[in-house]
Amino acid sequence: MTASAPSATSLQSNPRPWWLSLITGIVIFVIGAILLFAPKADAVRLWVYLVAVLGWYWIFTGIFEIVNMFRDRTAWGWKLFIGLISIIAGGYIVMYPLVAAVALPKVFVLVLGFWGLLEGIVMLVMAFKGAGWAAGILGVLGIIFGSVLIANYSAPGMGLTLVWLAAVAGVVGGVIMIIQAFRTRRA
Repeated sequence: MTASAPSATSLQSNPRPWWLSLITGIVIFVIGAILLFAPKADAVRLWVYLVAVLGWYWIFTGIFEIVNMFRDRTAWGWKLFIGLISIIAGGYIVMYPLVAAVALPKVFVLVLGFWGLLEGIVMLVMAFKGAGWAAGILGVLGIIFGSVLIANYSAPGMGLTLVWLAAVAGVVGGVIMIIQAFRTRRA
C-alpha cells in the first residue's frame, strides 16, 4: 500500500503558542494606544515616532514569524518571506528613520500598503488553515489597511491618516489577539 501525499486542503496548521500571540497582542495594543493618545500638536515628531515604532514592530514580527516557522512548518515559505521582508524593512527604517519619514513618505506609505496587504492575505490564509478567528480578523484588517494606503498613498496628509488608522488597528487588533491567546491557552 502506498502512502498518498497530503493535499493542500488536508494540511492543518498548528496554532501559534498562546504566549507568542499574547506578547504580540500586548505590543500591538500598546503601540496603538500610544499613537491614538499622543499629542497631535507636533505632527512631524509624531510621524518620525511612528516610523521608528513601525521599524521596531516589523523587526519583532519578522522574528516571531521566523520562530513560528520552525515550530509549525506549514506554509513555511510564506512565513519565511514575510519574516525576512519584515526584518529587512524594519532594520532599514530603524537605521534611517528620518530618511524614511522625510525623504520618502509617499513611497513609504505605498510600501507599507503592500506590506499590510501581503500580511493580511497571509494571515487570512493561515486562519483558513486553522490559525483561529483572530488571525482571520487581523488578516481582513491588514487587507483593508493595505488597500486604503495603496489607493491613497499620494494624497496630501496621508501620513496623519496613517497615524490614526495604525492606532485604531493596533488597539482593535491587539485586543483581539490577547483574547485569542487566552482562548488558545484554555483549549
